[in-house]
Formats: sequence, structure tokens, C-alpha cells
Amino acid sequence: MSVPAQPYTFDRLVARAGALAGAGPRQLLGIAGAPGAGKSTLAQRLVAALGPVAALVPMDGFHLAEAELHRLGRHHRKGALDTFDGAGYVALMRRLRTGGESGDGAGGTVYAPEFRRELEESIAGAIAVPPQVRLVVTEGNYLLVPAPPWGELRGLLDEVWFLDLEAGERLRRLTDRHIGFGRSVTEAATRARGTDQVNADLIETTVDRSDVVVRLAG
Repeated sequence: MSVPAQPYTFDRLVARAGALAGAGPRQLLGIAGAPGAGKSTLAQRLVAALGPVAALVPMDGFHLAEAELHRLGRHHRKGALDTFDGAGYVALMRRLRTGGESGDGAGGTVYAPEFRRELEESIAGAIAVPPQVRLVVTEGNYLLVPAPPWGELRGLLDEVWFLDLEAGERLRRLTDRHIGFGRSVTEAATRARGTDQVNADLIETTVDRSDVVVRLAG
């Protein structure tokens, strides 16, 4: 990692996100990082701490459907860059920037998909972002990837944090997560050090495009 991580307490991150929310028209905050770094947990905690002024719209809602992954021969690599609808995600972020002012008759509310782990599928329209939301927090692996269509995201996000975690701890968490999803210890370790690590290596190359590299302290 070429950019040194800065230690942040959670309270300091809440204050930084809160200041962003109050900076003017609706702001978009991205949290990027490798699999197992803790992006989802941090994003959920931030939005809970900020209350109704904030909403969480994860990138995971744009996983391609199981049937489509099988059709494309990519199911064994689920979670890789080309197993997401990147163009759809970019389009949603662009719409969220406008506050949903599309004349769609829904009062400016924007609806986003949500990935349901118990189904291994995304559910359309599961996340509502009403017009009073001042800060949309989005988290995912590939927010800083420069290749199209992902490269458009950086210009849509007002601030992007790259969440860093010591490699050994990240792999431990990732392995435990796979075990929790029903994989054997051997399968979990293989996945964490195989496909997930390939993705992590790609993500690591994007750190220079972030505004700050965060390592949680305390």
C-alpha cells in the first residue's frame, strides 16, 4: 500500500461523515476496500449513528443473478469485477446525486436493490432513499477501479474512504465468514486465499484514488 493508513476512531469517522452530510446538496460517501476489511459493518454503523439524514446503498445489490452467472460461466468467480452489473450501479449513483428528481411520481424517492445472503440473490427495489436523505453511504470492493464503467464512480462520489485492515486479520475474518455461510474449513480457507485474494490484489492497486486510507483505532 503506497498511501499510509491513518488511525481513526469510530467517533471521528461519524463526525467526518456528518460534516459531509451538512456540506450542501445530497452528498455521496464511498467506502472501498478488500473483501473482509469490514466495509459493510462500518457503513452500517455510520448510517445508524447519523440517523435519518443518511441511507446505505451497498454495491452488493448489483451482483448478477445466479442463473446469469451460470450462463456466463462465472459462478465459480462470484464476487469478481465482471460478476456485477457495473453500469447499473453507476447509473443508480448518478440518479442518487440528483435526489431522485426524475418526475417518476414517487415523490423523489429512489429505490435500490439489496443483496440477500440467505437467497444469494438481489431483490429489486428493497432499499428506499427518500429525498430528505442528505448523505448516501455506499460500500463495495470496486468503487475506485478506473476501468469502465467503474471509473465513472469516482467523479460521482464526493468522498471515498479506503478501509485498511492488517492482512492476517482480514484473512481470518474472511475465512470465518465463509464458514458461517456453510463452507467447510478447507473450502473457506481456499476461497479466502484464492478468488478473494485475486480480487483483493486488484482492489489494492486502487488505493491511490481514495481521499483517505482508514484504519480503525480503538
